[in-house]
Amino acid sequence: MEAMEKLGLLSPPTRHEPCEEVIDSGQPAPRNGEDACRFIYNAVMPGGKRIALLKTLLTSACERDCAYCGVRQGRDFRRATFSPDELAGLFVRLYRTGLVEGIFLSSGVAGGGPRTQDRLIAAAEILRRRYSFRGYIHLKIMPGAEKDQILAAMRLANRVSVNLEAPNPQRLAHLCPHKDFASELLQRLRWIEEIRRGEVGPWPSSTTQFVIGAAGESDLEVLSTTEWLQHQVGLARAYFSRFEPVPDTPLQDLPAASPTREHRLYQSSFLLRDYGFSVEELPFDSGGNLPLGTDPKLAWARQNLVDSPVEVNTADRSDLLRVPGIGPKGADRILAARRQGRIGHLADLRQLGISAGRVSPYVLLDGHHPARQLSLWPAAVPGPA
Repeated sequence: MEAMEKLGLLSPPTRHEPCEEVIDSGQPAPRNGEDACRFIYNAVMPGGKRIALLKTLLTSACERDCAYCGVRQGRDFRRATFSPDELAGLFVRLYRTGLVEGIFLSSGVAGGGPRTQDRLIAAAEILRRRYSFRGYIHLKIMPGAEKDQILAAMRLANRVSVNLEAPNPQRLAHLCPHKDFASELLQRLRWIEEIRRGEVGPWPSSTTQFVIGAAGESDLEVLSTTEWLQHQVGLARAYFSRFEPVPDTPLQDLPAASPTREHRLYQSSFLLRDYGFSVEELPFDSGGNLPLGTDPKLAWARQNLVDSPVEVNTADRSDLLRVPGIGPKGADRILAARRQGRIGHLADLRQLGISAGRVSPYVLLDGHHPARQLSLWPAAVPGPA
């Protein structure tokens, strides 16, 4: 089988493995003149740089029987495998023609987690040492990988990730009945953090992925685990992959999860990571789920800031971040502007790039509620469509 034919079989399954910030909702980047373009994505790296990212598996052979997964053991479809040499050579060819700048490399588990991890490490070593590639590499850590393998992967990669898939052992048993949550998966994230704390870096960031909507998990369960991982193992990012049924799998008749639910989980995870929120403050319903119809930060502000607005001229950064329409960069701009003088009007906020309409119900300017433009349409009279 030719290398490009293998790529055509091994890249599509990675659409279920979100990584970095793939632009255009995971659709391949539009490029010309190369078959591989279907498998190259415009992605935003940690820090904001945009690159062309190749996403692929090393092999779609897998000995695991995860109930939702399209490459699970026993499923009838055409499989393929790259050798580490073959994959590295294909990537370098694409890199030298200017089509790619980085790679996300995952794999089915074939011959055990440690053996599969060895092959992933070998591919990265060939890229770094034989071809002197200095660009972006994201390596997946396999279930059961050994600690010294994780150290080797971290010395080669810019980012490493461990797919927890579920927020706790009980939920994982529904998805992956033969994976051990604590010993095979969570322990790898602990080791990554131990290595970062115990040896001089720089070290790659670490992420995980949850499958959403296939195991009956609540948003509260998912976000509680996410918060714990951020604080205890230095997790840089949680990815939420909404469940979509795959034919010829045990969960093929389960309905797909809501894209809006996935979006609300991302919004909430950013509130936990970047805005100083805790899980206890998020607006869960009685079933432990987020409201689908409202941004969680806006829902919190409606409950907490309408009667206790934030004074823009005296609030600290953490309080500014609680206001809808003010993000980390906006808060920093406000703090810088306050050193030059008072902020007295919504126009001053607009000049700082902040949406005056979003912030105005929840702030004070010099002790006064900012004037807000009333709707042209009374509440009893519907406006134009």
